[in-house]
Amino acid sequence: MIIDCHGHYTTSPKALQTYRDAQIAALTDPSRARTTDTVNISDGDIRESLEQAQLKFQRERGTDVTIFSPRASAMAHHIGDATTSLHWSQQCNDVIHRVCRLYPDNFVGMCQLPQSPGAPPSGCIAELERCVNELGFIGGNLNPDPSGGHWTAPPLTDRSWYPLYEKMVDLDVPAMVHVSSSCNASFHTTGAHYINADTTAFMQFLTADLFKDFPALRFIIPHGGGAVPYHWGRYRGLAQDMKRPPLPELVRDNVFFDTCVYHLPGIELLLKIVPVDNILFGSEMVGAVRGIDPETGQYFDDTKRYLDQVTWMSAGDKRKIFEGNARKVYPRINKALRARG
Repeated sequence: MIIDCHGHYTTSPKALQTYRDAQIAALTDPSRARTTDTVNISDGDIRESLEQAQLKFQRERGTDVTIFSPRASAMAHHIGDATTSLHWSQQCNDVIHRVCRLYPDNFVGMCQLPQSPGAPPSGCIAELERCVNELGFIGGNLNPDPSGGHWTAPPLTDRSWYPLYEKMVDLDVPAMVHVSSSCNASFHTTGAHYINADTTAFMQFLTADLFKDFPALRFIIPHGGGAVPYHWGRYRGLAQDMKRPPLPELVRDNVFFDTCVYHLPGIELLLKIVPVDNILFGSEMVGAVRGIDPETGQYFDDTKRYLDQVTWMSAGDKRKIFEGNARKVYPRINKALRARG
């Protein structure tokens, strides 16, 4: 089985964005009641949005199950306040749940958390519990910068995050560290802000004792870990100078990287640098880069193709990347897959 740990509903029906546009417009009128409202999306709308996109690519590329979450760039936690974010997150998570019910053999849910600048992370606990306990989700996306590129939140190692981490450990679910859209003109969303955040999160983990306090806490850093594998020597040296643990010890049970790297040399670097037990297959399909690479004639985000071309890695190690590590990091997926036969 091939489990893709990183998929977003980037092709969601237009009615979901219509709801969001109306929600944002209503923020200019404080007299309007703050309600969740409803989104009119049929099962047919959902099927149409997936059949020629994610499902088509699953079949063509030979992957089996995608851990599926709302569109990351649309989380936009910087818009409105905590109530705005809660209502938007609930709508997005409910649509993901419907996708998983319609296609239980293809998708497992991962939730959007209702974060907001200045709001305590503990405000996300109720929605995380709802998604895991009621909707059957197996984790959530955690935004280290709800401000959208201005970095006003405390580092992920700050104790203000601890109540949320306690609940994650209690539920035995991981978080993918994933920012949303950038409202800072200096940072392009997918080309800069995403990669900045991945790298920043790793450095935050390196400098603190978060995992001594939470030995069972697990994070996935997406997009191949940002700049981390390329600058592994820099981080090894920084850890040594700061009297921190060696990097393999630091990441062993707590920090994982996906394979959302869109060229073969980058994938090979990731595989050579990061311990194989800390790499999960991911494609981000359909995501940040949707086109075909003129040098290969294949889609940039067909990351399975790159892994298939790596001949020096053992079959056992590839099984870890394609399936085994995801089952370890997302243990609730095992129950979900057993339920589907």
